[in-house]
Amino acid sequence: MERVVLLLLCAAPAARCYSSGQVTGSCADLRPHHSGISPQTNPAPFTVTADRSRYRDGEEVTVRLQAPSSTPFTGFLLQAREVGGASPLGSFSLAGGGAQLLTCNQRSNSAVSHTSESAKTSIQVTWRATASEDAKLIQFHASFVQNFRTFWVDVRSPSLTLSNDSTDGSVTPSFSPTVSMTAAPPPATVSSAGCGITKVCFSQPLNCDPAVSTDCHFMSASLSDAAVRFEMIGPAQGYISFGFSDDQLMGNDDIYICGLDSTGMVKLEHAFSTGRWTPQTLPLGNVSDVKASMQDGVIACSFTSMNPISTQRTTGFNKPHYLMFAHGPSSNGQILFHTGTFISNKKVDISSPQLVGKASQPYIIKAHGALMLIAWMTLGTLGMMVARYLKSVAKKWSYQGKDVWFLVHVVVMSVTVAATITAFILSFSHVKAWSGGAHPVLGCLVMILSFIQPLVALLRCGPHHPLRFLFYWSHALNAVAIKAFAVAAIFTGLKLIDRTDDQWLMKVMGALLGWEALFFILLEISFRWKHKDNSECKTEDLDLTLLFLFFLGHLAFLVALLVGIGMS
Repeated sequence: MERVVLLLLCAAPAARCYSSGQVTGSCADLRPHHSGISPQTNPAPFTVTADRSRYRDGEEVTVRLQAPSSTPFTGFLLQAREVGGASPLGSFSLAGGGAQLLTCNQRSNSAVSHTSESAKTSIQVTWRATASEDAKLIQFHASFVQNFRTFWVDVRSPSLTLSNDSTDGSVTPSFSPTVSMTAAPPPATVSSAGCGITKVCFSQPLNCDPAVSTDCHFMSASLSDAAVRFEMIGPAQGYISFGFSDDQLMGNDDIYICGLDSTGMVKLEHAFSTGRWTPQTLPLGNVSDVKASMQDGVIACSFTSMNPISTQRTTGFNKPHYLMFAHGPSSNGQILFHTGTFISNKKVDISSPQLVGKASQPYIIKAHGALMLIAWMTLGTLGMMVARYLKSVAKKWSYQGKDVWFLVHVVVMSVTVAATITAFILSFSHVKAWSGGAHPVLGCLVMILSFIQPLVALLRCGPHHPLRFLFYWSHALNAVAIKAFAVAAIFTGLKLIDRTDDQWLMKVMGALLGWEALFFILLEISFRWKHKDNSECKTEDLDLTLLFLFFLGHLAFLVALLVGIGMS
């Protein structure tokens, strides 16, 4: 049975005073003893990789330290540890020159270091697990030295899983698709510092700083030689992710996912999106220096990748792509459909530092929002007010044997249902999937109940039938339910498209709802006063005045919301 554990490997570099590589004094803290000098905090240009993602007891694993030809290292220290442990595991053997074996914690051959301060671009060694040790998931960590003042600590390899079954897949070299980490504070480097100067930044709200605001969904990329340092952070229930695409639609996208696994730990995954289905997990590849955490509901990951960006149609770091960011829930380590996403307004070359803006909502989605707003905050409201409060005003008016109030009610509500059906078709024809969290659920409820309402009206019994009251109450209650679900759907829809920092659209919608509630209360008071005194003529002028004032104010709110939707 495959068991999972995390092995941390770290290493301390050698300086000029340790050019021989005899750095056993760094076995415990894995740091070079360069007095007064601190490690580099920028991404390391070096990588640590293994030739497989699984290993067996006593089986050899090839480990390679690699540097760009333009940035060699002079010293290094390599070690293997189980996650959370402080002692080295297994033993190394040499596969070439430029390296020597060290004894750490009284364990012979448990670390590897340099033999001289000559420039190096590649070191390859072999590691073997000791059969008596029950390590599970391991990682190789290395420290690299360029010179006395320039060195990096805690550069990590992809993880390797212990697997003693016959189907461990170790014959074909591959990399682990995920890196799991213990919970820790978000990486200090995840901030907006350097945006547009040294790195590409993409966020929602626009230009937010994740170091200041916990509501900031943010990703950045900074290219150095053939490696890119990626960062992503944001509040989420299960995962955050970013990807590269040739268009602004999901499908054929190269993505990285940072989320919770089945044990509640944070992991990094590399994946490829083939459409509107769960992405296909890929080997993590040439990724190093992974840091991941979740704190107070905010998930963060930072890592260095030498994997080329590939969408099948285009490959390479210097190719422009649209940026995508998505977040949502997960279940037992499996990501579910995202509840929020935003896409860049243009193709971006990550080798050119810049601030990237978000794409506006498609016109078809704007039309959907405008139709639902007009249908249920204007037409639907008018239809309900006429049926409830204005019968007496128009009781003397008729057309072809039908009361005018009834004809107005039927026409207005029929247009409302038609607008709802049109808006429903527009949204699903564009999205072609279930997305947006509660919003589509509420929208479907509105659609179903709106379809039922006219059918019940057509099947109603006569005005003097003893069961007429059943139609009246079912028709009225269903109308109230539709109105409630429609208001909730509009609020959740506006929240999805509101780009303002202070949620301006949500506030205007709240004011409109309060304005509507106020006039419903005033009309209800007038209605009850009318029936209490058994005099309808007293309040006819009042009802018309209230109705006029309501729609005068309502028009201002409606125009503001429609403009906001158009600008989203």
